[in-house]
Amino acid sequence: MNTLFLFAATVLIWGTTWIAIAAQVGPVPLIESIFLRFALAGLVMLAGLAALGRLRRPAQWRFVIVQALCLFCFNFIGLYNAAALIPSGLVSVVFSLASIFNAVNARIFFGERITGRTLLAGAIGAAGLGLLFRDDLGGAAMGDTLRGIGWAGFGTLMFSFGNMASRRNGQLGVPPVTANAWGMGIGALVLLVLMTAGGQGVVWPEGARYWAALAYLALIGSVVGFTTYLLLVARIGSARAGYATVVFPVVALLLSTLYEGFHWTPGAFLGLGLTLLGNVVMFARR
Repeated sequence: MNTLFLFAATVLIWGTTWIAIAAQVGPVPLIESIFLRFALAGLVMLAGLAALGRLRRPAQWRFVIVQALCLFCFNFIGLYNAAALIPSGLVSVVFSLASIFNAVNARIFFGERITGRTLLAGAIGAAGLGLLFRDDLGGAAMGDTLRGIGWAGFGTLMFSFGNMASRRNGQLGVPPVTANAWGMGIGALVLLVLMTAGGQGVVWPEGARYWAALAYLALIGSVVGFTTYLLLVARIGSARAGYATVVFPVVALLLSTLYEGFHWTPGAFLGLGLTLLGNVVMFARR
């Protein structure tokens, strides 16, 4: 596949999943929505690999399980709860700072040095987030906004932990596609256990909008999106592929403007610009 096509596909898919997540927020409990998403995605990926004769058991399970818990369970519990409290486009902007979380966690788990570039990128990104949320932090909805930011930050942290586990899986010889396929299935099972332990009854989703969002998130957002991203990483490396996280918040905020009534102010424009600049500083060539 053409590199530009892979990049554009990753940006468009991950930029549009946020509005689909918002479409699932409602009468169906959030954990059930996440369970349905990854149960379907896991089945499709495992069946697809089996049909291609590429389904393998991981040589090491420990970090596959960690990746499953972080990437396909707790990460999305955080992001779905955030989308229930603040516009999905803003959730995507918080999530776009995952590269900075990754730099800190790479220092903790792999001993990599945190550079001045990383600190500068983090400061610029944090300033941008402050401007983006400034108008929402002084009104009656301040409590929901703070909780939404907290959930989005938690989801992004879990995503970063999942990245560290994926990196460890690579060192142990577990291919990313294998780890993702089994990880989605394991994540779905853990979500089912959480639903059962919480005494949560199953609510049958109603309406074509919910089912369309579920199909899009499971098949396009999870299966195709992760595949195009992994192909992009294999072709141009993780640093250059990371530029996708710079662009997709723009797509998400445009959709949030159209479908969620996100209101643009001069501070919001400046905040988005600073947040994107923080990502550019993080990924710019040395």
